[in-house]
Parts: sequence; C-alpha cells; structure tokens
Amino acid sequence: MTLGTTGSTCTRRAFICRTGLALAGLTLGTQFSRAAHAAGRKISVGVQLYSVRDQCKADLAGTIAAVAAKGYKGVEFAGYYGHSAEQIRKLLDANGLVACGSHVPLNSLLGDKLAETIEFNRVIGNKYLIVPWLQAKSKQEWLDTARVFNELADKLALHGIYVGYHAHAYDFEKFDGELAWDLFFGNTKPDVIMQLDTGNCIAGGADPVAVLRKYPGRARTIHLKAHAPDPEAVVGEDKTDWQAIFEFCETRGNTEWYIVEHETSKEPLEAVRRSFGALKKLGKV
Repeated sequence: MTLGTTGSTCTRRAFICRTGLALAGLTLGTQFSRAAHAAGRKISVGVQLYSVRDQCKADLAGTIAAVAAKGYKGVEFAGYYGHSAEQIRKLLDANGLVACGSHVPLNSLLGDKLAETIEFNRVIGNKYLIVPWLQAKSKQEWLDTARVFNELADKLALHGIYVGYHAHAYDFEKFDGELAWDLFFGNTKPDVIMQLDTGNCIAGGADPVAVLRKYPGRARTIHLKAHAPDPEAVVGEDKTDWQAIFEFCETRGNTEWYIVEHETSKEPLEAVRRSFGALKKLGKV
C-alpha cells in the first residue's frame, strides 16, 4: 500500500566563527566528562529523516543505507517520498534498521484515513505516530485537541500503536495564563507520547529538564537537538544540560528512543555523522 508524503556556510565573520567553534569544543569536552558519570539503561538511537530531507527526496534507499552505515539503529520518517509500505519495509530490513517513529499530519489519523495509516505502519513495523504540529489558537482549542488525542490513543492501543505530539517553540506560549504544552499534556492520557524536542523547547523559552520532570513516563521518544548560535552545532556543543536530560530519560522517562534531529546543516549527512559521534563519546551508543 502507498501513503502520501507530508509535507550555511557560516554567515558570521571568520573571527566569530573560529571563536564559537573553540568554545563549542570546550563545552563538548565538559559534557563528555560529566556524562561519563551518568548511570542509566541504554536507549536506542535513531535519526529523524527530516534532517536529510533533500537527500531522501533524491535517493531514499541510498540515504537510509548511509544513515545505517553511520551506526544508527532506527529512523523516524517525515514522509515516504512516494514509496509503498512494502518498499519501505524492504529498505529497513536490508539495512538492519527499524522504524522508530513517523511524523504524520493529524488528518491522516482521522475518519476513514486512520485505518490506512494503521495498516501502513503495521507493515513497516512502526508503533509511534507523532503529529509534528498543531494549529490550536486558544485554550479551548488546545483542550478540544487533547480530547481528540485521547480518543486516538484508545483506538490505536488496540493495534499496539501510540500517538504523540512533537514540540515546537510556539507550544510554550501562554493561553489564559497556561502554557499550550501544559494545556495539551496536562489533559491527555499517559499513553499519549510527549515527544519533546530539546532545541525547540529552549527556543520557546522553556527548560527541557523541567518539562520532562513535570511529565514522567511520557517521553517514549525524544528529539535530541542542540540549541546554539552556530547552526552546525550538534549535541554537546551547546549549553543544554544533557546530563540531566539523559539521566531523566534513562530512569524516569519511559524512553525507548533517542532521536537525533539536525535541521540546519549545509552538510546534512555530515551533521548526522557528527551527532552520532557526539552521542558515542557521551556514552549513549
């Protein structure tokens, strides 16, 4: 069966770039040192294919093979580029990968489309359906959307599948004094996945560690994204408290997948490679 798809070089002066890279190296070294003392269970590491979207569009098979060669165990989809479920499954199996999630529009989970989405993901072996963005513009709309996700969670549970929502910076805006994030996750069932995106969370003015701790057990999958002035920065090359994030995920998060996402690199596959290397030095793979 086939399901439709969804959806710099450094521009700073050379001196600033060189200084930023030097500071990033120091920060990364500190992160490596601290993380070496963190204890917790191993969590599988995957990559969100939106990180290499142009490469996927040009050659999905070759891109998936390249990702596998860099050491990743899973891939999270953001569209299927015209491929059938059977074709996707063959690509995964051929490269020893599993589907660790798929970003799907909400309308693909509603009405008659739900059955098609369930079947597609059954074939590719994916049990995490993550809605990447929502358009709620008021407190009531967020509450209404939470109810929709609760209903979906019940329907999908019958098939061993989870529904979830992925963080953007605007999810930490307030409506009637409450964060949109809290309006949604404070009113959804524990089975609704809270896919925090660490970089987007910080960009929205929130603390990812505090957000995680407020909702223990909800982060079955989490996006690991650096938040730094340098668009080429990877995990550890920023001031994010990675040790605290890892500690939570490995003890109280119910986390099954760390998912790397790097949206801004001029060399996407290289950024994906560097991200995996950083996690390896941090003891996460």
